[in-house]
Amino acid sequence: MELLFLGLALGTIASYFIFKKFTAVQKKSLTEKQSVVLLDKIKKVSKLITVEGEFAEIYHHENTQEKFLGLISSRKKAIIIINAKTHIGFDFRKIKMTSNTKNKTIVLSDFPKPEVLSIEPNIRFYDIQNGLLNKFNSEDLTQVNKEAKEHILQKIPESNLMQTANQEALEAILLMQNLVETIGWKLDYSALELPPSEQKLIE
Repeated sequence: MELLFLGLALGTIASYFIFKKFTAVQKKSLTEKQSVVLLDKIKKVSKLITVEGEFAEIYHHENTQEKFLGLISSRKKAIIIINAKTHIGFDFRKIKMTSNTKNKTIVLSDFPKPEVLSIEPNIRFYDIQNGLLNKFNSEDLTQVNKEAKEHILQKIPESNLMQTANQEALEAILLMQNLVETIGWKLDYSALELPPSEQKLIE
């Protein structure tokens, strides 16, 4: 009889430890799965626009072609009015993140610099002057669009769009924090070096 009770007691204890171990393995698997889902969810945000800028520029386009072995040159030119909209923001795919499954924390170790995400030029030709043997055609529109984008791209550093976008970095981080907190995790971005204005907001 005593052996029976002893066997039942040992069986109960063994079952308890097996159940506990099985539950711990399941919990760890679920936590690791949550971690992967979180990282994927943040990266799926992809590109986040934080600043929109508008440019109004006057651009001079000129093209000279030589004909008949360089004996005759023909020039065409036009004044082009460029109204362009630019979007500055962050590419979330470049973010460096690691997960700490033990305390359910996503650690943000590096945040990308702001970059130009898109340029949308609206072009109007003004004062078009065709050459005798060199006239504007449909292919010129493609070339002018390309030149217009490059022209606006060169103007962006002269503006304060990049600085403004950099100041908006904290809002992007707070968006990530909200995503992480939806399933009970925390976002640790203490390793990031933020501009003074942003550090004051955090404090």
